Amino acid sequence: MLTVDAHPSLNTLAFTTTFPGPLGGLPSPEWLVALLKPGATAPLSSDDTVRGAIRDMLRHGGYKPTGRGKPASEYLVRASGDGSLGAINLAVDACNAVSLHSGLPISVVDLDRATAPFRVGVAPEGAQYVFNASGQSIDLAGLLCLFDAEGPCANAVKDAQRTKTNADTRRTLTVLWGAKALGERTARAFDWYRELLERAGATVERLP
Repeated sequence: MLTVDAHPSLNTLAFTTTFPGPLGGLPSPEWLVALLKPGATAPLSSDDTVRGAIRDMLRHGGYKPTGRGKPASEYLVRASGDGSLGAINLAVDACNAVSLHSGLPISVVDLDRATAPFRVGVAPEGAQYVFNASGQSIDLAGLLCLFDAEGPCANAVKDAQRTKTNADTRRTLTVLWGAKALGERTARAFDWYRELLERAGATVERLP
């Protein structure tokens, strides 16, 4: 289902999630929303070492992970700190909680809005996609991305609008964008992620 191109510093992990119903009818439980707030207790915490390793990993293809192009996990730290990180849906809230505390960027795509096969690799020159409902685009050249049959659809910075979750989503594909320099952090983040999703009633299947 997913192939990963050779990369010197990427330590990625992917899994699928099946929810017990459409996300629109599955509000996030209070214990999950609480993890989005500053000072929440979690089994992982991020720091400058984690941020540096993730940025270094993303630089390999020539991408510059700074300014508006910084990893999504860094935006979450700021949003949590200023109180603007609120609930969206069960899939996104679990993603944001794990990304916030682990420091790893995470992508979540709706499996019914994407088309297999999937591949992780560096986007070529000229690649771009729309990342929000207002039609803004991101330049993907040199950035590690998740590709489906139609092209790039997610990455560690901003995921594509065409495959984002919505109220009808029942199945998702999740990619953790980890770095080899961080050792077992990707695996530890996945273990906690699985625990959160299963506690919320979802079924998780790790991809080989």
